Amino acid sequence: MEQPPNNYSAPKKLEVKTDHSLSAWDLLKLSLRVFRTKPTRTILTVLGMSVGIGTVVFLVSLGYGLQNLLVGNLTSGESALLTLDVSYTPESKKLIDTETIAKIKALPGVDALTPIAEYSGEISYGKQTPGIIDTKIVQPSYFKFSGLTPDIGNVFTAEAPGVIVSEQALQIFGIASSTPRASLIGKEVSGKVYYPKIDGTTEEVLVSKILISGILTDEKEPPLIYLPYSAVPKEPTLFRNMLIRAATPDDVDVLTETLGGEGSEFGFIVSAKAQLVRDAKKITNAITTVLLVFGTAALIVSAIGMFNTMIVGFLERIYEVGVMKSLGATDGDVQNLFLMESFMIGFLGGISGITLGIGTGSIINFAMSTLSQSHGSKALTLFITPVWFAVATLVLSSCIGLISGYWPARNASKLSPREAFVRK
Repeated sequence: MEQPPNNYSAPKKLEVKTDHSLSAWDLLKLSLRVFRTKPTRTILTVLGMSVGIGTVVFLVSLGYGLQNLLVGNLTSGESALLTLDVSYTPESKKLIDTETIAKIKALPGVDALTPIAEYSGEISYGKQTPGIIDTKIVQPSYFKFSGLTPDIGNVFTAEAPGVIVSEQALQIFGIASSTPRASLIGKEVSGKVYYPKIDGTTEEVLVSKILISGILTDEKEPPLIYLPYSAVPKEPTLFRNMLIRAATPDDVDVLTETLGGEGSEFGFIVSAKAQLVRDAKKITNAITTVLLVFGTAALIVSAIGMFNTMIVGFLERIYEVGVMKSLGATDGDVQNLFLMESFMIGFLGGISGITLGIGTGSIINFAMSTLSQSHGSKALTLFITPVWFAVATLVLSSCIGLISGYWPARNASKLSPREAFVRK
């Protein structure tokens, strides 16, 4: 018997791979096939998800926008959150004198203080007839403490004195609403202010010609003007209220109790912006929660529609599942395919919904800003969508897709080829 040569090697045993699992790329390509086979139904399902997601994004963005408008106005300014507004009750008709101010300045925790003299005045614009207007005589630091900034122009300073006028005051001056407000910057106003005295009488103090430096365009503001001390020949000695800046956030509560708490020797009414901000956030958070509930209801309806679509798709593809399993597809392949399809519908619905919600909000922001700026006000942003919320919404929509497709995917994976052909 002939012996095989020394360099002979036996043929390798044929190895047959039994792992038929589809790759993620294969699953993705197969899942997108529904856009070709059932384009109308699939697109409508994605559209339904996008409407639900878009509603959530739209309403929650409105809630965040309202919070930004409300809280942003309260916290505007460098020292706004450390500022306390202090005054006597209106019923007492008492005014704050210079001795009380000096006493308060000496309190621990008081970093700075600016008094506000609010008197009645007769102010005229140009050669127009003077009108009765509330007049606030303040120091330049008032604007830093209060966070108030004019919508047009600038606040006055010690180096550049001027006067800030409200929209209602301009109407009393007889200035037509069609007149561009920016053209009024640098125009002169003059008149007189009536200083109150301790005995109840008043003293007439002339206001020299002074230029308008800023305008408040909010029509809800009462007719008033802000004058610097340099505009009057005599400094006021009695004040309606004052703004106190606390040295630290902890001093805000301490000073609130010292100046207006029970048993306080001062007996003031104290309003702290820090507390207003906390209250405002509670209100806006409640509004955002309510809007989120309404948006979630729309999202649930969309999710039910998607679940129904996946069920119908499973019933229509029973024969296809049998063919796939006959060709060697595993239970995991079939389940993953259905899950990938539902995931892609949820993912695409999330992307289109977020785009729809943000886009609609942006269009409204643009329209409102254009309208606001045409009336001389600042740009208005009513819809704000945080990035984290958009990402969270996309994750949520994808998860809804997976949840909606889980039951059909599980049933499809349990079908045997024989059962699938018989049921077909």
